[in-house]
Amino acid sequence: MPAYYHLEGEGDMAVALCSLCGIGTMTFSNNSLLLPHTFFLTGIPGLTAAHVWISLPFCFMFVLSLTGNAVLLSLIWKEHRLHQPMFLFLAMLSFVDLVLSLSTLPKMLAIFWFGATAISSYACLSQMFLIHAFSAMESGVLVAMALDRFVAICNPLHYATILTLEVVAKIGGLVALRGVGLTIFFPSLACRLSFCASHTIAYTYCEHMSVVKLACGATTVDSLYAFAVAIFLGVGDVAFIAYSYGQIVKTVMRFPSPEARGKAGSTCTAHVCVILFFYGPGFLSVVMQRFGPSTASAAKVILANLYLLFPPALDPIVYGIKTKQIRECLLTIIGSKKIEPS
Repeated sequence: MPAYYHLEGEGDMAVALCSLCGIGTMTFSNNSLLLPHTFFLTGIPGLTAAHVWISLPFCFMFVLSLTGNAVLLSLIWKEHRLHQPMFLFLAMLSFVDLVLSLSTLPKMLAIFWFGATAISSYACLSQMFLIHAFSAMESGVLVAMALDRFVAICNPLHYATILTLEVVAKIGGLVALRGVGLTIFFPSLACRLSFCASHTIAYTYCEHMSVVKLACGATTVDSLYAFAVAIFLGVGDVAFIAYSYGQIVKTVMRFPSPEARGKAGSTCTAHVCVILFFYGPGFLSVVMQRFGPSTASAAKVILANLYLLFPPALDPIVYGIKTKQIRECLLTIIGSKKIEPS
C-alpha cells in the first residue's frame, strides 16, 4: 500500500496552494483528505531503453537555455542602451524561460539518466504550478511584445510617451499577476481529489490533467477550469497578437519605399519566430490530446516536452541573431575582452 500525506499541518508551498480553496476544512467520506506520498513519472512511454540517448538533445537544449537566457539577462542588465521597452520585455521572456527550464529539465534528466521516476506529491504540485503559471506568463509576455511592435510601427511618434518605463513595469506586473491568478487553482483543485488507484503519471513532468486523470472521483470541475484557462490564454492571446500583426502589415504596406518596408518587417521577424516556437508545439500538443489515443504515447509525450523545451532553448538564439542591437553589444563586449592586456 502506498504511503500518504495528510494535508493539514503542512507548511510548504504545495500545502499553501491547496489551502487557497479552503481545502483544509474539506473532507471525504472517511473524514480525511489525503494525497499519495509519491507519484511516479514514466518518462517516454515505450522508449525506456532509449532514455539515455533521448536525454542527449534534452541536455543540449537545457544547456542552450541556461546559457542563452543568462547571457541575454546579463547583457540587458548591464547595457543601458538596451533599457528600452522592447529589450525589457525580452528580459522578462528570458527570465520566464529560465524558470520553465529549471522547473522541468533537472527532473527529466534524472529520469533519463538514473531512473529517478519518484516525485513527492508536494514537489509534483509545486512543479505543476510553476509550469502552468510561467507558461501563462510567457504567453502574456508575447502579447506585451506584440503590443510593443504595434505601437513602434503603427504609432511611432508617440512610442516614447506611450510605452514609458513605468508602463512597462506595470505591464510586467500584470503579466505576472495574470499568470499566477489563472493557474494557482490547478494544484488547489488537484488537492481536492482522491487518488486511490494508480499513482503513475504518464509524462516526464507533473502536468495538471495528467495528474487529474489518476483521480478516482469526479473531475468535471478540473477539466472545465483547465479548458476555460486554455481558451482564455490560447484564443485570447493569439487573437490579440494576430490583430496586432494584421495592423502592422497594413501599416507597413503603406510605407513608400521597399527599404522602409523591409526594415520595419525585420524588426518583427524575431518575435514572429518566438511566437511560432511557443504556440506551434502547444497547438499540436492540444490536437494530440484531443484527437490522439487516450493513453499516453511516445509522440504525445515528446510533443508535450517540446512545447516546454523549444522556446527557452531557441528564443535567445533567435533574438541574438535577428536583433542588431544585441549583436552589436555582444560583439563590443567580446572585442573589448580580446584587446584587454593579459
